[in-house]
Amino acid sequence: MPFDRSSGLLLHISSLPSLGGIGDLGPAAYDFANFLAAGKQRLWQVLPLSPTGYGNSPYAALSAFAGNPLLISLERLATRGWISHKRLISLPGRNGNVDYDAVVRAKIPLLEEAARAFLHHHDSEEWSRYEAYTRTNWTWLEAYALYSVLRKKYNGAAWNVWPTDLARRDPDILDRIRRDHAEEIAIQQILQFTFDDQWTALREYCGERGIKLIGDVAIFVNYDSADVWTRPDLFELDDHLAPIRVAGVPPDYFSATGQRWGNPLYRWDVMRRNHYSWWIDRMSRARHLYDIIRLDHFRGFEAYWAIPAANQTAVHGDWIKAPGVELFETIGRALGELPFIAEDLGVITPEVDALRDRFRLPGMRILQFGFGSGKSHDYLPHRYINNCVVYTGTHDNNTTQGWWDEEASKAEKVAAKAYLGASRKDFVWAMIRAVETSVADICIVPAQDLLCLPEDARMNMPSRAAGNWTWRCPENALTPEIAARLAALTETSDRA
Repeated sequence: MPFDRSSGLLLHISSLPSLGGIGDLGPAAYDFANFLAAGKQRLWQVLPLSPTGYGNSPYAALSAFAGNPLLISLERLATRGWISHKRLISLPGRNGNVDYDAVVRAKIPLLEEAARAFLHHHDSEEWSRYEAYTRTNWTWLEAYALYSVLRKKYNGAAWNVWPTDLARRDPDILDRIRRDHAEEIAIQQILQFTFDDQWTALREYCGERGIKLIGDVAIFVNYDSADVWTRPDLFELDDHLAPIRVAGVPPDYFSATGQRWGNPLYRWDVMRRNHYSWWIDRMSRARHLYDIIRLDHFRGFEAYWAIPAANQTAVHGDWIKAPGVELFETIGRALGELPFIAEDLGVITPEVDALRDRFRLPGMRILQFGFGSGKSHDYLPHRYINNCVVYTGTHDNNTTQGWWDEEASKAEKVAAKAYLGASRKDFVWAMIRAVETSVADICIVPAQDLLCLPEDARMNMPSRAAGNWTWRCPENALTPEIAARLAALTETSDRA
């Protein structure tokens, strides 16, 4: 689906300078929306909003459908009377990177306290809205809430090491758990209702200012997730419910040993017999949350890298064909044409290009990749087409300043200076200007690049197992002066 010419910024919700040690859907999110509007930006891209598990990666989530409770704003709940403002005094502050362990310790008890207050002291209008929400989302909500309660009961252990009758979802045992833990399950459902309520309010606020939300759908789901626990038949698991093969990518420009993500692979044969109902539900949920949906690792819908689960790296594996055409045709018949963006980076074949083009999906261009030799020049603006999305870099790249200082070779710097006519001093904004003025229909710039931040502001290093996803934008860093500079460039490049 081609898009209007526009531009926007990439900033995940967790990176906002909110009270509580992590970005959330409170005042800082609305401040950022106002900054976008002042800068004439029409797009806000976020990473998956899902609850995160080990490693805190939104791409290895505990649910493909649920929202991350840590992104709920306690300030907004206090304003609604669910919890006292005084209870928030001890929360971590608005600056500094995210310390996930500290945030969980400080924030989750208060969120559950607020949800419990709503459960026992609600008004009829709010309760009616909550009941309507549970009816609309029951296909995933009850299973996720039950999974969350059990995960907490077993101290965060993955579902496959729970008692066997729970791991294998014995109906009688699950009924007993539902009775014995009814209030805890209700609290988890209320937190999801609250997340959706706050997200919807923010999305409406953005919409009133002409800003659309781009959301990320990770192609695979985490093994330790409500999805795999609930529907093990949809995944490549053995008789002991362990993964047979896992997902990743072979060696590439990010890692010499590839990336072993560890996600279990889909049983596409079972999904086909079920008429891809799980995917239809998932895309329906994404359409409810976002205006535009970015399909992460799009090439996996044509063929995916299957790694034997026993392997510790992604060096050895096999490319296995996926039913991408049939899947997208089925989704289209069920939901209509959806506003997809294809993340088509990595090892891209003519078959992947054909799948993307068959459904008229815009692919991606990364300017940081453009200053090598040969095929790298496909990432330079003079080779772009209209139906694509261009970035200076993504969440997986270094910041542009960090790339220049820490990663770019001497030859790449010579090429970049020749192409952009810029030195180190004004290099980052020269990159921003190059993508903004390109013919690409959509241009996205990470917020770190607006601030010319170095490598320590990087969001994710794909080959690194820990220490990712922690960066937060310093409070008051996105100034009116930066917004005015961005607005002038946006208007001049016809993206306003």
